[in-house]
This record gives sequence, C-alpha cells and structure tokens, in this order.
Amino acid sequence: MNGKSKQNVAKLRKAIENINPGYAINLMEVCGTHTMTIARSGIRDMLPQNVRLLSGPGCPVCVTSAGDIDKAIEYSKIPGAVLATFGDMIRVPGSRYSLSQARARGSDVRVVYSVYEALKIAESNPDRSVIFESIGFETTAPSVADAIIRAKENGIDNFYVLCLNKTVPRVLRVLSSSDEVRINGFILPGHVSAIIGVRPYRFLASEYGINGIISGFDTEDVLLTIAGLLKHIRDGEAVIENQYSRVVREDGNTAALSLLYGVFEPCDTAWRGIGTIPGSGLKIKDEYGSYDAEKRFGISVTDTHEPRGCRCGDVLRGIIDPQDCPLFGKSCTPDRPVGPCMVSSEGSCGIWYRERKAL
Repeated sequence: MNGKSKQNVAKLRKAIENINPGYAINLMEVCGTHTMTIARSGIRDMLPQNVRLLSGPGCPVCVTSAGDIDKAIEYSKIPGAVLATFGDMIRVPGSRYSLSQARARGSDVRVVYSVYEALKIAESNPDRSVIFESIGFETTAPSVADAIIRAKENGIDNFYVLCLNKTVPRVLRVLSSSDEVRINGFILPGHVSAIIGVRPYRFLASEYGINGIISGFDTEDVLLTIAGLLKHIRDGEAVIENQYSRVVREDGNTAALSLLYGVFEPCDTAWRGIGTIPGSGLKIKDEYGSYDAEKRFGISVTDTHEPRGCRCGDVLRGIIDPQDCPLFGKSCTPDRPVGPCMVSSEGSCGIWYRERKAL
C-alpha cells in the first residue's frame, strides 16, 4: 500500500468512526475475494466493535453440497470416463471420501483450469467420455455455456457437463428472510455483478429494507462500501448502490447473460448448510441435453451426509465465525480439511486459518 492509499484508508477509518450508528450492526460480504481482502488488510480490526463482518455463501466450492460431491465421485467411476474438475474441488470431502481419494482408487480425475481445457481433453480422446464438473456462480457459467455450444458446433459428442452451478440473488433472499441472524447490509459481489448487473439486487431494499453496495476488491473499495452501508443504516435508508461502477452496469453484461440463458435455465438446487433453494441452480436446456451428464448417465446417490462435527454451513449463513467451530485449527486444517470452507482458496475457514498463522 503506497502513501496515498494509506492516507485514504486513514480517512475512511475516520469517516466510519464518525458515521457509526453505535448499535450492533451485521454486514455480510458475499464474495470469497472480499473475504480475502478483509482478512489480508486487517479490516475487521479497523472497524468499531459494534460493527461485525459476516462471511456469507460467496465461495462456490463451499456451498457445493456433500451429495453433489458424492455424485461427482460416482461419475468418476464410470468405466473409461475422465472427470475434469477445478483444483479446489478435488480435495473437498464428500460423505465418505473426496475426488482425490477416488483418483487414488483408480478413477481418472484430472485438474483443469478452465472448461475449455476439459473440452480439449474430449476432442483429443474421442473414445472416452469426458465429464466436466461445473461449479461456480454466474461468473463462470457463460464460459461453460460457450464450451457446450462449441462442442455442438464441432461435433464433439463425448463431452458432458455435470452442472452444479448456482446463482446468487435467491440465496440472498433466503438469508434476508432468516431469523437466525439479522443482516443489516450486504457487501455485494463484484465479479458476479459484472455479469448480472445491479437490478437483480433491488429486492433487498424494496422488500426487506436491507442495504446493499456492490464493491470493488481493494482495501479502499471495501472500506468505502462499509462507510456507505453504515451511513444508509444510520439515516434509516434502504438502497442498493454500485460502488464498482468502473466494471458493473445496471443491466450487467447482456452478451454474457444471453449466452448463459441460451444454454441454461433455472432449477432447484441444494446449497451446503442452507438447503434446497428453488430456482437458484442452473440446468442444461433440452436443446443441449446430449451434453448433460445427468441425462446421459443418469447416476443418482443416496445416503449422503455432512462431515461429522463440521459447522461450515453455520459459517456460510453468518451464524458463527470460522474460529467458533470446534474443529477449526484442530482436526480441521488446510492440510487435513473436514469441510469445504477449509479447502477452497475462497473459503472463509481457510482464509481465517492462513491469515491467523501469518500474524
């Protein structure tokens, strides 16, 4: 942080002190990258004691249910199949074991950095079924849609997608209506908002009286967002603002949205620790159904369960901080994770653990 940035941070801290309403305030960040900024910059320590930051369900790896992990493991067992997945997903425990352990047992599980890499594997191995485990929010879904379209255009008929993608606005509705914790304001995600825009969040203010500000990712961005939220709360307002206007537009990225909803349509899906939320997932439309792994192989799983003692779900809902879980830093560490919040680079438990160790 340069001298000018330090001065700006000092001014914002002073502004927050002056704006502070003085009573208990809960603000929730809905993005793993914001969680990283908050931890690395020590933002929690900069705030008044009455202002609490909650880490919400902004990590797509973390909100993937144990049942969906179990399903991916079963797909990896298909004879001759390749299951392609992101690096964070390979170590997430399912009900019994992880994809990493499935690979050790003989499954061909490969780590890829994008869906296009999985498509390339399929193109290079026409005699094998290549299944891409697709996770993420609206940010990554357009590229998956594009890959499916390319597979169709190029006659790559051995490429399939296990679609576990989720969309953000509906989970915010669930959190806003919950009586488990009172959320006074949301630090809204920048990357997702670059795709969906500002409009999908306006219900937070109009229906629930909750403020939300779309934020950038550096320390000054986040502090500016917190100051804005506190001011609106102090003044009794309920508004949705776009602090990240250099990237986010009111209607989002219309080209990306057209691509996304040209291939996918909403469906009900399970969120770890939260439950099934109607219309919050994405499924492949019938027009592209031949690339849908679930339609092609029809594998289902039963007897799924969350890891014993893991309170990742409570962390994702803002009920507890990571260190309040009895497993945190003891039986659950990044080297020996029990739950996904300790695995992912965007998981709040892993972030809290790494930053605490760095102090």
